[in-house]
Amino acid sequence: MSAMAGSKAAAARAAELHSAAGAALLRHGVRYTTHRRTLMTALNEAGQPLTIPQLIEAASRVPQSSVYRNLAILEEAGIVHRMPGIDDFARYELAEHLMGHHHHLVCSTCGVVEDVILPPALESELEDELKRIARRRGFTLSSHRLDLVGDCTSCDRARA
Repeated sequence: MSAMAGSKAAAARAAELHSAAGAALLRHGVRYTTHRRTLMTALNEAGQPLTIPQLIEAASRVPQSSVYRNLAILEEAGIVHRMPGIDDFARYELAEHLMGHHHHLVCSTCGVVEDVILPPALESELEDELKRIARRRGFTLSSHRLDLVGDCTSCDRARA
């Protein structure tokens, strides 16, 4: 894919994201303001879940107090997901229905979180096995989240 085609595809995905976010916020009874749009853009472009300090840096035009208030609204509207961190910081990412199903690599030392997308065949096999496990225990599975916890490359190197 050429650079121009790639940028057109990214622009189309961003437009779809903003359209879906605007519609969700409208159903929630609030407007899709410039600050909310800026936060959604920052989360979309990050490619990984962000802490509030990281989000404040990425969306530097949005005042800090507005970041907190708007994240709460975006979360209530179901378009942003809050991930409790293993460190002192929660991380925020776009909701799965906006960015697609994925899992996470979580560093147990520094807390960094990276997105991981499994090959479709493996994801299907994992989903089938998880459904079997749930069914054996009388549980109806609606979805799953998988976090792989360990140490990132930087923390591994620092320990060596």
